[in-house]
Amino acid sequence: MTLQQFDVAVLGGGPGGYPAAIRAAQLGKKVALIEAKELGGTCLNRGCIPSKALIASAETLKEINEASQFGIVVGNVTFDYSKMVDRKDQVVKRVRKGLESVIASNQITLFRGFGQFVSPNTIKVKGIDNATIHADKVIIATGSEPRNIPAFPFDYERIHDSTSLLDIKTLPSSIVIIGGGVIGCEFASLFAILGVDVTVVEMLPRIIPMESTSVSNALAKAFSKKGIKMETNAKVEGIDRLENSIKVRLAGGKTFQADIALVAVGRSLNVEGIGLEKTGLTVNEKGLIPVDETMETPVRGLYAVGDIASKWWLAHVASHQGLVAGSNAAGKPARMHYNAVPNVIFTEPEIGTVGYTLEQAIEAGYPATVGAFPFQALGKAQAALKEEGFAQVVVDRRTGQILGAQIVGHEASSLIAEMVVAIANELTLESITETIHAHPTIAEAWLEAALIASEAPLHFPPKKGS
Repeated sequence: MTLQQFDVAVLGGGPGGYPAAIRAAQLGKKVALIEAKELGGTCLNRGCIPSKALIASAETLKEINEASQFGIVVGNVTFDYSKMVDRKDQVVKRVRKGLESVIASNQITLFRGFGQFVSPNTIKVKGIDNATIHADKVIIATGSEPRNIPAFPFDYERIHDSTSLLDIKTLPSSIVIIGGGVIGCEFASLFAILGVDVTVVEMLPRIIPMESTSVSNALAKAFSKKGIKMETNAKVEGIDRLENSIKVRLAGGKTFQADIALVAVGRSLNVEGIGLEKTGLTVNEKGLIPVDETMETPVRGLYAVGDIASKWWLAHVASHQGLVAGSNAAGKPARMHYNAVPNVIFTEPEIGTVGYTLEQAIEAGYPATVGAFPFQALGKAQAALKEEGFAQVVVDRRTGQILGAQIVGHEASSLIAEMVVAIANELTLESITETIHAHPTIAEAWLEAALIASEAPLHFPPKKGS
């Protein structure tokens, strides 16, 4: 097998890998991109995009069912879940085709096969393409997969992971979701809108426990209104496969029976079987490949990005890491900054967060306070019947610097961007209050929250004693 020479090789074509390859190619390097499955990785093919396509279908159904509140009569409304799944697949195919075109246009050589290190700078590829590649610099971007728990192994018929659940064509009448994190709660929202009886089981005291208490409580309240049942502080001991259903057993004897179960309790890092030992690299106590702020590992010339190298298991973080690694591998210095990482959750209502929560800011030693403004006090929210939710900013009392922000409600996933820019650039409350916000918009919630944090509320009563 002929040895092929490249300046940069990228192992993994997901949201961390392909941006790294593109950036290195843009900087004039000869680049190889190795992918064992589909380009785009988990996010495009088995996660972010397909799930959001289904959520978009569900949200459209919800809008139609609520049309009478706007004076619109639509009659009897039905839906075909199998066609929603077909549409999801078409969306994924179109996005993937576009990505393949971008890779080709950047003159990146794509190898379709499983890559395995034989030395720090040499990778053997086996699959559709069989090759041996040598590169001066290598970027590892192999990602992660849903974690299989021995106590309740996936059978992909009645006990699903997040990947297999996306492909079912027949909607269940009931589902138990084990894990009240981001994935579990997004699927809970999706299926509840479609009329499925949903139960969420979470081991910790509240759902989405990684978010602030105010955000978690807001989502729990919204879920309760939608009929989603939540069992927190609950340890699952096992799942029994019955003839036409499943039974989830909790510690203490409580059980839940449903058509199917989703197990969404974490992911496994793809560091096994890639020949990592041949590079001289070892993972740390958390199973991650150690990297510095340039995304370079302790082995010079080897970089790692995405889930395998970061506590932030988010596609957009992986993409930014890929750009940083690709730049450095091509000789252009770049560094990662994690002070303003947005997190979005596509539940109903949506959630967007960035920076410190109030609790985290106080724990970090800041004299922090918070300004919060409810959507129901916004004219646009009332006009559009999008009154559920709130926006809040966390600030340093002494300096007015914005430390964090949380938003729950309509278009939160997009609205959080304003606060990401503010925190990334170390802006103060004055930067928000002195900026004209278009009226009437939902984005005015940030202006109002900032005014409240400044103790100068405009469309909200002043604090008692002020």
